Amino acid sequence: MIDEAQALAVTLFSEILTADQLLRNRLSRILPNGMEISHFSVLNHLGRFGQERTPANLAKSFHVTRGAMTNTLNKLEISGFVHVRPDWDDARSKLVGISPAGILARDQALAAITPMIDDLVRDMGSDKVRSALPILRELRLRLEQDS
Repeated sequence: MIDEAQALAVTLFSEILTADQLLRNRLSRILPNGMEISHFSVLNHLGRFGQERTPANLAKSFHVTRGAMTNTLNKLEISGFVHVRPDWDDARSKLVGISPAGILARDQALAAITPMIDDLVRDMGSDKVRSALPILRELRLRLEQDS
C-alpha cells in the first residue's frame, strides 16, 4: 500500500511528466520550418551565451549522450545554423558556434513560441509562476546531483 509521502511523490512526477509532454507537443506544432525542440534548445543555448562550446560540453549541458548531440549538431550544420570547426588549442576537439542563419532561426522560433508562453503565464498569473520557479529549480538541481 502506498503511504501519503509516496502518493505525493507519484502525483508530483506525474504532473511534471504530463506537463512536459503537453508542452513538447505544443512546441513541436508551433516551431517554424520543421525545427525540432532539440534544435531550438541548442540554438537558444548558443545564442544566449554567445560563445563557442564543444560538443561534449553541449551534451553535458543537455544531459544527452555525445552521440545524440552529434546527431543534433549534424542536422543544425546541414541547415547552416551552426559552424563546427577544429579547436586550434586542442586538435582532438571541435568547437560549435551559432551562425547568422542560426541566430535568425532562433529569433523566428522565439517569436513563434513567445505568445504561447506569455498566454500561459498571464492565465496562471505571474506571482504563481514566480513562486513555482524555486521549487522546480531545486528539483532540477537535486536530479542533476544524481546524474
